[in-house]
Amino acid sequence: MILLRHGKSSWSDSTLADIDRPLAPRGERASRKLAQYIRRKRIRPALVLCPPALRTRQTLEAVEASLGKDCVVEVVAQLYAASEQELLERLQALPEPVGSVMLVGHNPGLQNLALVLASRGDYLPQLEEKFPTGALATLVVRSESWSALGPGEAELVDYVVPRQLG
Repeated sequence: MILLRHGKSSWSDSTLADIDRPLAPRGERASRKLAQYIRRKRIRPALVLCPPALRTRQTLEAVEASLGKDCVVEVVAQLYAASEQELLERLQALPEPVGSVMLVGHNPGLQNLALVLASRGDYLPQLEEKFPTGALATLVVRSESWSALGPGEAELVDYVVPRQLG
């Protein structure tokens, strides 16, 4: 399971609704660097779930070509500003044949979900401290099925933030 927080968003137009805020130039640059990292690490989710917010869709567009040809993308309205419980319930409802999933999203829900799921991993202290825009967390899930996914069922095996990518 891969959790990707959208890139830094722009606040330059105060008339825009939150859902319509685009990526800032910094977020665009970070998303391109993340795409290179994803390609290098061969991150290949079977399914990507993305909220409809402009900044999450732009982040996904920047990395999508790096995810491989077999990746299915779903834009899911209920994921916008979802809590960790709502995100967990969406993951628990995944069909069993889905081998891996990338969840693109927002804080605090995404960070809280990662903290609920991850019971161990060398990167936990960094994740607990902050899940900044453009951060990517990779978790290995121990549960036998998506429906059995619950607290402490994963290990945080990788965690990267844009400033680490140069």
